[in-house]
Formats: sequence, C-alpha cells, structure tokens
Amino acid sequence: MAVKKITITTEDLKVDASLNNSETAQKIWDALPIEGSVNTWGDEIYFSIPVNIGLENAKAAVSEGDLGYWPPGNAFCIFFGLTPASQGDEIRPASPVNIFGKIIGDHKVFKKVSSGTKIIIEKSE
Repeated sequence: MAVKKITITTEDLKVDASLNNSETAQKIWDALPIEGSVNTWGDEIYFSIPVNIGLENAKAAVSEGDLGYWPPGNAFCIFFGLTPASQGDEIRPASPVNIFGKIIGDHKVFKKVSSGTKIIIEKSE
C-alpha cells in the first residue's frame, strides 16, 4: 500500500506529513479536506475535525512531529514540543491519543502558529 501524504496549510506555512496504516489514519484521510481553527496548548496545535473514533493503540506519551487524534475532543493534534502535561522532556497529550502520522521535515515551524489561525488539511498529490 502506498504511503498516504497530506499537506497542512496555515497563513504562513505549508507542511507535508505522512499517515500510517491505522484505522484512525484511514478515517481522517476519507474526511479530507478539513478546515479548522487552531487551538494551542504548549507546543501542541489541535482543532476539532468531523471524525469520531475511539481509542486505537492510544499513547500517553508522544514524539515530536507526531500527528495524533484525541478522541474526547474529536481533535487533530500536531505535537512539536512540550505541553503543560509534559513530565521532564516527555511530550504528553492531555489524555491518550491515537498516533496516525508524522510531520515530514521541520515540525518546529508550528511554533509560530497562534490560536485562532485558520488551518487546512488536504491530500497531497
């Protein structure tokens, strides 16, 4: 199966990411394109998406650049550093998330995205 790639666009950024082979990734892929408004929580961006999935191999700690789905908020999450729930240098979401993909390249660029910014997720060519 070919790797599915998406493009994440905000006012100033255009970043590519790859999706894994999870059911979560497939459901998000099927819902694209998605448009939202960014919320920030430490070095995490999240926004609600029209996808409703339960926990799937959920992780309480994630890596920089991970894309996660947070079931309680039906949220698409981009992790690029520590969050208020982090312990030491461990990146922790508010509660476990389904990891469904990874940013390709520099994930630190998301540090300049502020709350309320419009974000668009679409399939890459």
